[in-house]
Amino acid sequence: MNEPLDVLIAGAGPTGTTLAIDLLRRGLAVRIVDKAPHPFAGSRAKGIQPRTLEVFDDLGVLDAVLAGSSDYPRLGIHLGPVTVPWRMFRNREPSAGVPHPNTRLMPQYRTDSVLHDRLGKLGGRVEYGRELAGFDQDDTTVTATVTGAGGPERITARYLVGADGGSSAVRKHLGVGFVGETDDQDRMLIVDAVTTGLSRDRWHVWPGAKGRFAGACPLPHTDLFQWMIRLAPDEEPPDGEEAVTRRIQAHTRDRHLAVRDIRWRSVFRPNIRLTEAYRRGRVFLAGDAAHVHTPAGAQGLNTGIQDAYNLGWKLGQVLAGADVRLLDSYEAERLPIAAGVLGLSTEKYEGFAKLDPSSLRRGKDEQQLSLTYHGGPLAPAGRDRTKTLRVGDRAPDAALPGSRLFDTYRGPHFTVVAYGPKATAASGELDWPAVGAPLRRITIQACDSYGFEGDTLLLVRPDGYLGHIATRDFLESTSAAVRTMTPEVAG
Repeated sequence: MNEPLDVLIAGAGPTGTTLAIDLLRRGLAVRIVDKAPHPFAGSRAKGIQPRTLEVFDDLGVLDAVLAGSSDYPRLGIHLGPVTVPWRMFRNREPSAGVPHPNTRLMPQYRTDSVLHDRLGKLGGRVEYGRELAGFDQDDTTVTATVTGAGGPERITARYLVGADGGSSAVRKHLGVGFVGETDDQDRMLIVDAVTTGLSRDRWHVWPGAKGRFAGACPLPHTDLFQWMIRLAPDEEPPDGEEAVTRRIQAHTRDRHLAVRDIRWRSVFRPNIRLTEAYRRGRVFLAGDAAHVHTPAGAQGLNTGIQDAYNLGWKLGQVLAGADVRLLDSYEAERLPIAAGVLGLSTEKYEGFAKLDPSSLRRGKDEQQLSLTYHGGPLAPAGRDRTKTLRVGDRAPDAALPGSRLFDTYRGPHFTVVAYGPKATAASGELDWPAVGAPLRRITIQACDSYGFEGDTLLLVRPDGYLGHIATRDFLESTSAAVRTMTPEVAG
């Protein structure tokens, strides 16, 4: 019998591909299948938040993302003959702790392309036209049936991850509830097209009666705009260049506007739902398969990528021999985050239709830099802390002589950061297993963004969150934290 695959991933959007990249760089055997016949061609999710930029830095795709994206343009709110400028984001300069402080604008097809290119460089590839038809699991494996042009194939893996979107076949086969609502009366036509009669220095918005609006966002490094047109409850969505142009002109009352060369068209319905569970046995859900959002606030894609980034190192560690209970922390950490983000994006969407000024602003809540895992199984209350940080916080960046702290964190390893002579001595004595994620040790002399007040030893998880802080009992307490996240150290 062939050795089982380590992980089978269903769905090759940003979430599934991020997970595949992270697993492949850990040396795991991975396959990723997608029922679509080819890569996604539309713009759909287009905002990339600062925390996601940090993930992309770690995964080796940041330069390509920055080259293919732009800062968000100002809004231009058209009120009859008057256009009111409005800035959703206050662009900030990089700081010691936050090297990428601004949200970037990039159409999803380009994000997918960058991730797929990185996947290929690691030896992986997306198997398109391959649909997961069902699966069974036992105590050690999951056996899935995948169909395609060549007929059905049975694939046995140690774990299965469903990153296959809001209509997830994996979630449905698990029988996990997807709680929430879909408003079929609230529909939005989304069109990527070349547009004449519009400047590209604004995200144009035309408010209308009863919450109707039209918007046109210039997609960077293209000649395209993404049009968003909120439809009346019984309105037939226009199709084709002439019909879409007539609809735009009727709403904007601008006869100079016209679309041509439509690249992608979709009718979106606000679907606000959250899974009842992120895991059943050896099967996990991630991204839109676990939570679907309104497009407001650019949260869905980013939350899905954070799901994958949280899950990847935990799967790698358990496959290397860590306690299987580590996988319980995936749902415990990510489900509350998704619930909070869902509420935020819903509030922004409802306010946007009313042109509520607060709904048009974007700030730290959307950027996902302040999300924490406080109180979770890997960050229980009562642990040591610094003046500014607690266990479960994102580990910020910092300037070091000739480099940055993020340069040390980059890669699939844990990091121990020692500040002060006692912490440095304990760092050198800390035992580490020979299997699973390796350990990198660093001693630093000063670091304002970490709030050190005396000797401190930090354990930074592979996903860039603080797994332990020790200001006393350095070796004993850190060793105890290590044992919850790694295989046993051989005697």
